[in-house]
Amino acid sequence: MNGPIRRLALIVFIGFGLLLASLTWIQVVAADTYRSDPRNARTAIALSTKERGLIVSADGQVLARSEPQAGAPQAFTRTYPAGEAYTPVVGYTSRLAGSDGLEQAYSDHLRSRRDLTISDVIAALLGRDLRPLNLQTTIDSRVQEAAYRALGGQRGAVVALDPTTGAVLAYVSSPSFDANLLVGADAVEQRQRLLDDPAAPLLDRAAEELYPPGSTFKTVVAAAALESGLAGPESEYPDQAEFPLPGSTATISNFDGQACGRGGTVTLQEAFIRSCNTVFAALAIQVGADQIDRIATALGFNRELEFPWPVAESVFPRRDLVDDPAALAQSGIGQRDVRATVLQMALVAQAVANGGEVLEPRLVARVFDADGDTVEQLSAEPLGRALSPAAASVLAEMMERVVTEGTGRRAAVPGVRVAGKTGTAEQPGRPPHAWFIGFAPVEDPRIALAVLVESGGNAGESATGGLVAAPIAAQVFEAYLTD
Repeated sequence: MNGPIRRLALIVFIGFGLLLASLTWIQVVAADTYRSDPRNARTAIALSTKERGLIVSADGQVLARSEPQAGAPQAFTRTYPAGEAYTPVVGYTSRLAGSDGLEQAYSDHLRSRRDLTISDVIAALLGRDLRPLNLQTTIDSRVQEAAYRALGGQRGAVVALDPTTGAVLAYVSSPSFDANLLVGADAVEQRQRLLDDPAAPLLDRAAEELYPPGSTFKTVVAAAALESGLAGPESEYPDQAEFPLPGSTATISNFDGQACGRGGTVTLQEAFIRSCNTVFAALAIQVGADQIDRIATALGFNRELEFPWPVAESVFPRRDLVDDPAALAQSGIGQRDVRATVLQMALVAQAVANGGEVLEPRLVARVFDADGDTVEQLSAEPLGRALSPAAASVLAEMMERVVTEGTGRRAAVPGVRVAGKTGTAEQPGRPPHAWFIGFAPVEDPRIALAVLVESGGNAGESATGGLVAAPIAAQVFEAYLTD
């Protein structure tokens, strides 16, 4: 055989080898990925009849199940018996409307293996169970339902975490909707109706939306000051009604336009309790953008968070602030370009409650088979240490005094030591967002949370974090700690 023919034969041989490898990859290795892709029309059709695994809460409440269709026991209809409070967590899966939430993120676990694909045939030959797997979430139904009721249909979100395990106890976005609406024959019309709703019930306000955190960000600035040793609770600052922004004629004033105390000076602890803007504007400049950024990043800002679905990246814009003290002062009170998700601010509260260590938020506790046996146990990964235990302890004491004698009094629960920080985030032309972050009990934290009510909710222009968000937090704390 001459050289040219030999080279041609080699090229043809390599081409057939690549084609065979590609087909093998698609049919065997990547089969599950293509099958679970919501854009796969064949999969969408199959979803209308295939059995899927259970999704249950931590305390055993069924959140999603597949029910046999009347007269066709091999065909199933997906139902969501727990109602709209759980839709932001569970999501939905629909032949016509696609999928979302845990239904989408864990689709490969939840689906039946009786599809006669190559991978399923191999599994059957190996004697594996072809029945769908099930999920047990970390959601506590008492906390989830209490948070949803407390929001009362107002636009907003609540995220509650177990401070020591990272388990998500509640994940609420309001208003929500009944996922069963997207299962029937009119799913396309129902989805369009939800898309057209000005209240945006399809929007995940807990993790996909960014908000100015307002005075809840003072927790981060105070943490940076304490951790760096530049200030302590008794450090004194001028008690000004207005703080002049460097290089500008503009000023930052306190909420009521008055001095925090009686004039003269005020301690950092007093300024935190009363949420003094003027003190924290000055403190942010004193601490510096780099130190605040270091603590904020350790807490989860400026990086991606691992979660079953994408989380919007919370932002502390250090590069824009290093040489701009006026902008840094505004950022120190959680305004200007600082942005955070509700999930992120729950992590801030969690870190203080957990002695300064940040844990990855965990929404699924375990995967179990049809016999109830655990197939996979999931645990939170530590994201790192943001604060020393000593600094976290001082900050926890300051946060407790916010609730006992400061702006967060409405978060108090009888017989329980509660720590927190309120926030009232201004936005141009609209009422302010109302925030509260906190944890309880202070001596042995079992729950940390963040509450946001968009544009003050029903309170409108008169809204503050202490007036609107703190009472919601109190109801959530009470449901978990006193039941």
